[in-house]
Amino acid sequence: MNKPYKQKVSVSLDEDIIVGIKELAENDDRSFSQYINLVLKEHLVKINDKDN
Repeated sequence: MNKPYKQKVSVSLDEDIIVGIKELAENDDRSFSQYINLVLKEHLVKINDKDN
């Protein structure tokens, strides 16, 4: 199975968010980008579950 295509995007984040995400990503042995992707996926699932 092929991995889904990834797109590069640019976002501006508050400094404290960057620091926090970097720490969490490192603790979870993930890259910054992988961790943000994980968090956003989980958030979308949560929001969609709430709507149903």
